[in-house]
Amino acid sequence: MLLLKEKYIKEVLPALKEKLGYKNDLAVPRITKVVVNSGFNLTTGGDKIQETLAHDLSLMTGQKPMPCQVKKPEASFKTRKGMVNGLKVTLRGQRMYDFLNRLVHISLPRGRDFRGLPETSIDQSGNLNIGIKEHIIFPEISSEHVKKIFGFQVTVVNTAKNHKEGEMLFRLLGFPIKLKEKKEKK
Repeated sequence: MLLLKEKYIKEVLPALKEKLGYKNDLAVPRITKVVVNSGFNLTTGGDKIQETLAHDLSLMTGQKPMPCQVKKPEASFKTRKGMVNGLKVTLRGQRMYDFLNRLVHISLPRGRDFRGLPETSIDQSGNLNIGIKEHIIFPEISSEHVKKIFGFQVTVVNTAKNHKEGEMLFRLLGFPIKLKEKKEKK
C-alpha cells in the first residue's frame, strides 16, 4: 500500500495531467490543507469538555488544537462574545498526509455502517467535507477511557477548480467515494 503523498506523485499526478490536459505539474489539483474542527456545548461543563476534546483531537491529529471563540453573542444559545465554543486543527505538509492516510485506510472503514462517502460531500469548489459522528473510530483513542463521544468535521481543501476535478483527485487517491445512484421512475 502506497502512502498518499507517494501515490499522488507517482500515479495521480501523471494521470490527472493526462486526463485534464494540463502541461504544467503545478496546475494539476493537489491537496493543500486539512481542517479538523469540533464544537461543544458551553452550558454543560464547558471547561471539562474542552479539556478532553483538546486531548483527543491532539491524539488524532498530532497537533494541538486552537480554540474558536464566539464572534456574535446569541441569547438563545447562552453565548457571549469571546467564549470558546469549539476547537480546530489545521494540518499541512507531512502531518496532513499522515492524518489522511490513517483516516482513509484505517478509521473510516472502522465506522459503523460505513459504505463509502457520498458524492455530495464534495462541494462546487472540489473540497471534500466529511462529518464523523464518533471520534472513537481512530485507533489512537482507547474506547475504555472515553467518557463522552463527540463528533467532528474534516474538510480536505484542494486546488481543484470545480467539482469534477476534485472528484477525480479524490477517487484516484483512493478515497472511498460512492457512485451516484440513479433514481428510477415508476
